[in-house]
Amino acid sequence: MNNGYLAIVLHAHLPYVHHPEHDSFFEENWLFEAISECYLPLLAMLERLRYDRVAYRLTLSLSPTLMAMLGNPLLQNRFLRYLRGRVELAEREVERTRRLPQFHALAQHYLQLFQDNLYDYQQRYHCDLLAAFQRHHSGGRLELITTAATHGYLPLLNVNPASVRNQIGVGVASFQAQFGFTPRGFWLPECGYYPGLEQTLKAQGIDYFFLESHALLAADRRPQAGVYAPVDCGGIAAFGRDPAASHQVWSAESGYPGDGDYREYYRDIGFDLPLEYIAPYILDGETRINTGIKYYRITGGKQPKQVYQPELAKLKVQRHAEDFVASRQRQIDALAAEMQQPPIVVAPYDAELFGHWWFEGPLWLEQVLRLSAGEQSGVQTVSCADYLQLPLPRQPAVPAASSWGEHGYSEFWLNESNDWIYPLLHKAAAEMEKLASDLRGLQVSDLQRRALNQAARSLLLAQASDWPFIMKAGTTIDYARKRITDHLARFNYLHDAIRKNRIDERYLTALEIMDDIFPDIDFRTYAA
Repeated sequence: MNNGYLAIVLHAHLPYVHHPEHDSFFEENWLFEAISECYLPLLAMLERLRYDRVAYRLTLSLSPTLMAMLGNPLLQNRFLRYLRGRVELAEREVERTRRLPQFHALAQHYLQLFQDNLYDYQQRYHCDLLAAFQRHHSGGRLELITTAATHGYLPLLNVNPASVRNQIGVGVASFQAQFGFTPRGFWLPECGYYPGLEQTLKAQGIDYFFLESHALLAADRRPQAGVYAPVDCGGIAAFGRDPAASHQVWSAESGYPGDGDYREYYRDIGFDLPLEYIAPYILDGETRINTGIKYYRITGGKQPKQVYQPELAKLKVQRHAEDFVASRQRQIDALAAEMQQPPIVVAPYDAELFGHWWFEGPLWLEQVLRLSAGEQSGVQTVSCADYLQLPLPRQPAVPAASSWGEHGYSEFWLNESNDWIYPLLHKAAAEMEKLASDLRGLQVSDLQRRALNQAARSLLLAQASDWPFIMKAGTTIDYARKRITDHLARFNYLHDAIRKNRIDERYLTALEIMDDIFPDIDFRTYAA
């Protein structure tokens, strides 16, 4: 008998990286690694569950920027080139390790993995992963939802309400254009929330969204059920993240992915082997990058890294999945004894954790879903939309401003490393709104319409939360800075060209090719 429910939510997002002006581009590898290590393994997991008729429920949020890249023919062809290169490298590794038995079996494993990825992507899915996810949604086991257009951090864009309205509206419209229906749920970028945001979501037909735990616990009226039941935010439901379920997976100290038998992410032959050997498989022949071929496990403490053993890792996967489900069952039983309605434990994670950062993650998730579907599990997986169908009361509340970033608020996206961008973003947003308002009801030429829509695209792309995040994290800072300055420069050029009626069609066409996203965008939605 089930005393409560478990909602596992995966949020799949990458920033928009599209550079047709270059033959190859380093940051495009973000997408290629995610497809190879995360999205294809997740689809393989869903196929196995479907074949075995496992009664699971899982929610997947797909960001509009990710959807645009997954559906882009140029990037699809470049990913095929990427996979073929990995197959060739793995073939060389099989030969190189022939007299190194501790590595040879792993080299063969990687060769098979890359060959399977290439076959699945090209032959099974015909390069269309979105259609593959939609088939599982149509099968009733996977719920698809979405997020803001370019994953803009909404609490810091709210200086201009039109920016928030269009981040949400364009995001929902992109999802509708891709899948043919309105998503019921919405992932707030970085779980960033401020009171009143829920009404903008509701206006787009959204039924529910997710928040960090303290958003509910510090609400204007503390919910009696804590984070284990949604609150009613004026006709739209807010679900809070469960700290315990998150800690078991996310914790750097005690989370499952840090176990010594799992594969080490940071030891890769792209950094370990001679440069002349791997040069054909990196972009410029000089800059070392991850190849996806990793021979070591995390090990433990300060010991030298030991060779990865997939069978040992699989045993740990099973043990950790059993521990997670048992922990949820104990948690739900304790909550059910205190609550007047069945509790729901909401466990949201970045999808890219599963397979990319945590190689065994998709296998762990599969076992969790299988165990939860067992007759004796005491835990039933649901989507939040399923839970809302139950005839249960919902306590009214206004959540507190919050995010799931470090320290729980906005400081990761607003600090000394990135605060310079916001006056520029707010100025551009105000100018976009004034342009749209001034032209409301007026006849514009086709060239003007294209320029206005491209200006709106440039503004949305400049507002992505990824770039200030990267600046604070200190990773590819130069690229993040360039993305913001380039998109703002494009916006400023278009704004001036439109105002002066001096639009260069050749340059506009080049911008449309480079920023090949949101084909149905309408600048008029920015009007006040």
